[in-house]
Amino acid sequence: MKFRSLIAATAFAAAASPAYAQVEIQWWHAMGGALGEWVNGLAKDFNDSQKAYKVVPTFKGTYDEALTGAVAAYRAGNAPHVLQVFEVGTATMMASKGVIVPVGKVMTDAGFKFDPNAYVSAVAGYYTAPNGQMMSLPFNSSTTVFHYNKDAFKAAGLDPENPPKTWPEVVRAAATLKASGHKCPLTTSWISWTQLESFSAWHNVEFATKRNGFNGLDTRLAFNSPLHLRHIENLANLSKQGLFVYKGRANTADATFVSGECAMTTGSSALYGNIKRNAKFAAGISTLPYYPDVPGTPQNTVIGGASLWVMSGKKAEEYKGVAAFFDHLSKAEVQAKSHQQTGYLPTTMSAFELTEKAGFYKQNPGTDVSVTQMVRKTTDKSRGIRLGNFVQIRTIIDEELEQVWAGKKSAKDALDTAVKRGNEQLERFEKANKT
Repeated sequence: MKFRSLIAATAFAAAASPAYAQVEIQWWHAMGGALGEWVNGLAKDFNDSQKAYKVVPTFKGTYDEALTGAVAAYRAGNAPHVLQVFEVGTATMMASKGVIVPVGKVMTDAGFKFDPNAYVSAVAGYYTAPNGQMMSLPFNSSTTVFHYNKDAFKAAGLDPENPPKTWPEVVRAAATLKASGHKCPLTTSWISWTQLESFSAWHNVEFATKRNGFNGLDTRLAFNSPLHLRHIENLANLSKQGLFVYKGRANTADATFVSGECAMTTGSSALYGNIKRNAKFAAGISTLPYYPDVPGTPQNTVIGGASLWVMSGKKAEEYKGVAAFFDHLSKAEVQAKSHQQTGYLPTTMSAFELTEKAGFYKQNPGTDVSVTQMVRKTTDKSRGIRLGNFVQIRTIIDEELEQVWAGKKSAKDALDTAVKRGNEQLERFEKANKT
């Protein structure tokens, strides 16, 4: 009897022993190059801080590719525990019932304190469902800012410490830069994000109805308003004069600014890390330009970047590891270090305050612009933009505006067509996700 008990006890111990092994957490992301090194560093720091869990970061290509790959992996039953999804995929993730576990539930179930109010309101609000539940963890959040080449300004006779704040001032600066021999005075990356989405919030006008999609799937696009038309017509005129030079979709234009080819650009605040590391000139950061005759401007810009989503179907101990990792990422010192290294926003106010207290903003003028643009009180028109099939809508906008820069379409025809084609995408998403 004792022998049998001993065998049973031994068998039980053998079966139970794997529970004491390190639990692996698979993290799929879309950060390449220097940002990939940053992501790997975050995982390593967490792994070195404890022995129960091991986060394994895996680069899965672009944001689009990472999301597509995760969908296929989920259907095959081998999705990662954590998936980085860019902001335009938020509505799609929220509508994917049963696919994800809300971040608040993951944290509280694992016994961690989780306070959505600790996050910058404009950031937390974007990833919060209508019922008030925060769905994903803000990670590499960014916003649109104005980058400019101080050396080019100085050479053209412009004040390098007084960048243009309004669009009329940008036009005058561009003309001066061109007259001094600059072949690319102004460019932009992410044209839909910078020139229509953030432009709308910054001027407190709708990009889409239903509070820019936050209040229902039956939202429709509204970026062919008189103000939007005025702006795109102005950019078209600047393009004809060689003052604005379109360099391509997504973040293609970033390289032309960092190389010194283009003197001014509107783009992501996260370009800061690349500029600091690779630019051979003094660079400055300022707020997104605005039209001073539009009442209520400037308001606030909208979020970019990505958040971390927890996939469903995993074991309880694995979710505990995810929660522990998220708790580590949310620490003020970790957030502050990431913000200072990359140019991404500190997603918590404590990280912003820690960075400010350390004197980082005084030592690196302009690095607080992204934060101050986002911490302003939002309105129904400026909280953010959350649409279904947003990736496709951005592609449509790229296609239509490229016709404008090429002189093949008027700004009005392009915007009207983009709205019509984009609304078809919204209608498809609405029908596919009706309960």
